[in-house]
Amino acid sequence: MDDRSRSHATETQPEGNFIDAPAAAATVGRGKRRAVPLLILGIVLAAAAGWFISQHRQQSRPVASNQPLPVATAVAASGDIDITLDALGTVTSLATVTVVSQISGQLVSVNYIEGQKVKKGDLLAEIDERPYQLLLAQAQGALERDQALLQNAELDLKRYQDLAKSNSIPRQQLDTQVSLVIQDQGNVVSDQAQIDTQKLNISYCHIVSPIDGRVGLRLVDAGNYVTPGQTTGLAVITQLQPITVIFPIAEDYLPQIIERQKAGANLPVTAFDRSGAIKLSEGTLKSLDSQINTTTGTLNLRAEFGNADEKLFPNQFVNIRLLVDVLRHATVVPSSAIQRGAPGTFVYRVNKDDTVTVQPVTLGPGSGDRVAVQSGLSPGDRVVTDGADKLRNGTRIALRQSTDGAPAQTPAASAPAAGNPAHNP
Repeated sequence: MDDRSRSHATETQPEGNFIDAPAAAATVGRGKRRAVPLLILGIVLAAAAGWFISQHRQQSRPVASNQPLPVATAVAASGDIDITLDALGTVTSLATVTVVSQISGQLVSVNYIEGQKVKKGDLLAEIDERPYQLLLAQAQGALERDQALLQNAELDLKRYQDLAKSNSIPRQQLDTQVSLVIQDQGNVVSDQAQIDTQKLNISYCHIVSPIDGRVGLRLVDAGNYVTPGQTTGLAVITQLQPITVIFPIAEDYLPQIIERQKAGANLPVTAFDRSGAIKLSEGTLKSLDSQINTTTGTLNLRAEFGNADEKLFPNQFVNIRLLVDVLRHATVVPSSAIQRGAPGTFVYRVNKDDTVTVQPVTLGPGSGDRVAVQSGLSPGDRVVTDGADKLRNGTRIALRQSTDGAPAQTPAASAPAAGNPAHNP
């Protein structure tokens, strides 16, 4: 075929069927070079995934049933549990007195210091007494005058009575003299009353404390004119010893409290600070209110405290713990031993073969970190107090080792918890 024929054949071949052999070979070579790294990367990822799954299965594999679990235990003991009621109370003074002036006059001196503790009869302030001294002198003069008139009238009456016996004077004159004597006697009594009034006013010029207590901030300074009708007093005195706390309790506990009081029991009351951790004072239940609050269903109680150290202050909010009764010789365990779940309230009781048994229990009142068990346990039974989250019925246990190598054991349940307010029954 000549060159013209080859050229024609090339021109007439379809464009889409044209194949460049060298370019196709180069493309296949590049594809093989890319597949090798991808294959290696896939093998590495598959190996890493297999190792991760293997490690995860080993970590999530459950502990063999024959491997004991470390726990802490305690022994149920026989002890006493305080049956208490907790409430929020307000410190209230037995007497708060606003001292006011009973007469009008200029205040010449204030004889107390703000915050001073005073006794009954201590001088607090003085009012100018000179006007009342003058009125006293005037009343004394009137008394002497009327006493002289009375004496003269009584002498005349005696004369008239003697003359009347012989009918020397008219009867009317004698009766008039009798009335004059009575009138003068009344004047003498009135004058004496005026004298006593002025003496009383002079005593009012010396204002004294009516009670034992603490004086508040000064309300009036010396030099002011005071009157009985002014709204601001001269001082406010608050009794601090003894002092009381008023607190509410639910009406459901009222019969138990009344029964204890009828039996002659003095119910102890302890006051704690706002946090409930620091004990402030100890006292006794003093009285009960006469009506239950229908809105809250509570009754107000008043407890009295000696307050010798004055840790209780009027209007202070305190936590109150009322000891209603004491449950004697109860089976006591730590509160940490109590579990709650499908069986209800239960504990893990330790058997002699170092396995545990789920033991349902019925709880009684609690006190601090201890709780009474009414049924389900006996004194001497050992219970798990820590590490019970992984336990099951029949799980083997071992006492957890402390830092010094000794077996860890919760302190005896009979030991009281100091400094913790008791819980409500």
